[in-house]
Amino acid sequence: MTGPGGPLPPRTHRTPRGRAVAALALAWLCVVVTAGLASCTTGRPEPVTLKVLASSELSDMEPLLGDLRRDTGITLEMEYQGTVEAAAGLAAGRYRHDLAWLSSSRPFQLLLKKHGRQSESPLSTSTMRSPVVVGMKPEVAQRLRRTAPDGQLSWADLADAAAAGTLRYAMADPRSANSGLSALVGVATAAAATGGALRPEDVSCDRLRGFFAGHALTVDSSGGLAGAYARGEEGLDALITYESELLALNRAGTLRVPLEVVHPKDGIVVSDYPLMLLDPAARDAYDRLTAWLRSEPVQRKIMERTLRRPITPDLPRIDGLRAPLGNALYFPDSQAVVDRLLADYAGARNGGPARVLFLLDFSTSMRGERIANLRATIDGLSGADDSRSGKFARFHQGETVTVLRFGGRVLDERSVTYTKASDLDRLRGFVADDGFDASTAVWSALDHAYRSAAAAVAKDPRQRVSIVLMTDGENNAGLSLDAFLGRYAALPPAARAVRTYTVRYGDADPRELDRAAKATGGHMTDATGQSLLSAFKEIRGCHE
Repeated sequence: MTGPGGPLPPRTHRTPRGRAVAALALAWLCVVVTAGLASCTTGRPEPVTLKVLASSELSDMEPLLGDLRRDTGITLEMEYQGTVEAAAGLAAGRYRHDLAWLSSSRPFQLLLKKHGRQSESPLSTSTMRSPVVVGMKPEVAQRLRRTAPDGQLSWADLADAAAAGTLRYAMADPRSANSGLSALVGVATAAAATGGALRPEDVSCDRLRGFFAGHALTVDSSGGLAGAYARGEEGLDALITYESELLALNRAGTLRVPLEVVHPKDGIVVSDYPLMLLDPAARDAYDRLTAWLRSEPVQRKIMERTLRRPITPDLPRIDGLRAPLGNALYFPDSQAVVDRLLADYAGARNGGPARVLFLLDFSTSMRGERIANLRATIDGLSGADDSRSGKFARFHQGETVTVLRFGGRVLDERSVTYTKASDLDRLRGFVADDGFDASTAVWSALDHAYRSAAAAVAKDPRQRVSIVLMTDGENNAGLSLDAFLGRYAALPPAARAVRTYTVRYGDADPRELDRAAKATGGHMTDATGQSLLSAFKEIRGCHE
């Protein structure tokens, strides 16, 4: 038999059994070849689904998750929560997820350290960065810069304006959201001015009451804050959150007044969005995922879509991300510090108004330079002191200030609640009075102050009341210290909880002032080696 190309090979005759075997062999060959070709051409690993506990603001990464699934075979099932709240759940040690992807691992690490479980810290990889900064209406930023020495705004400038009632801002609740906690740490670190991480002794006095006075809008999570600000924009001056959230809000075009991004010169806290491995069995997928996230093409996509800064140092930044980060602050390495800051925040948000009673010596020995220094001190606390410490220590909106002038008896007692500048003018006018007395009844005056404090806390138990006693001489009239302490011990518990902070000036007896302060839970500060204003600022907001 021949064909177009010449003789054909002879036909082979197969039995039915032989034909079946040949077909089966051919089928197996097809499977092997097909699998091999797929493996060689795609290199695609086996698909895997991972459950992820994520910070709320990471919902903006969802458009990239399809690319992740296509490139790596990894599907992420995201569950969103506020970072601080999520950290508390993770610290309990009962993981329900394969991974955690939080804006920061610091709250989680501090809780592990607190419970002596640092060794249980999971594998962690940074994926992107964004600092917590301030978005400010341009006219507000311009107004505040007029009084800034170098035109650069600081947390101290913001605290000063908030205390004066000229800055109203939105910030997420630091008890649940990392952006709020990072802002709180930034402000407190600036107030402490140590140049290092906050220590317990740096937060024993609440220097942030003035800053808190301007906190007009809050939500539980960073992810919901931008929308809340946009809805309440009219009554607000600023928004404190991640740089990425501010840039995204401006890019969306939903604001009537776009925000100017301000990096406070006294420092900011940076979030690095670590991906943490909770389930060791997912290690292979975790490694693939982190490699994908940190690759240059994906880092570029993250930057362009979410406006966070890339981890890759050589990747060119887009507009809005070219400004230097500025001074990055240390995060506290003690949960006790964070707990104190959050307690102060809770007291300001949920507690009653603050009240301070100034018990001021107006005996004749205070005439001349001493009374001039006292009046300058009250003036400084009323906002005239433009130093960094002065901006944090000044009287703040909503605070009630009571001044009791005493000599051989209480000469006068007046109170003002600071709601407008004229209230502080009234306070200055009261201290400017020249009515002096020949005697000094220190402990009778303090006893009177405690009766006033007892009435205040009985009327509103939420009030945070403290007493500041300043004298330049020894007690020579009225009650003795022992007699006062006996009367103090008989006060109701709420009144006894009011602490006295004594200021030694001139020839006052330091032993008695120290003893009285410690008996009430306060302490003494000495103004003989420093200015009277510095001594008063030292004990502003103290509660230990």
